[in-house]
Amino acid sequence: MKWKKFLLGAAAGFACTYAAKIIIHKYEQIAPETILNEVKTEMKQYGKIIGSWIVMTPEVYTINSKQYKVYRGGYTQMSQEQPIQFEFIADARTGTLLELK
Repeated sequence: MKWKKFLLGAAAGFACTYAAKIIIHKYEQIAPETILNEVKTEMKQYGKIIGSWIVMTPEVYTINSKQYKVYRGGYTQMSQEQPIQFEFIADARTGTLLELK
């Protein structure tokens, strides 16, 4: 009888831990600094980046009736000796650029 209770408790503990891991992973977000660094690294090939910024608090953004938690940011890049400013919106969970202006 003691083994049954032990195995039942172990199984319940495993199930709760697994469910918590799935829930946490679903709502996990990438650090905004990481996203900004990835964007800058990717865009360096088009010219020197002389400034950048990102909003540290994610916000809800809707595209085609689908809602995303996103970070807004931007950077300034030199192009033909003139600075050009770009703004971007990146998915907070995956880091994917959703929009670049």
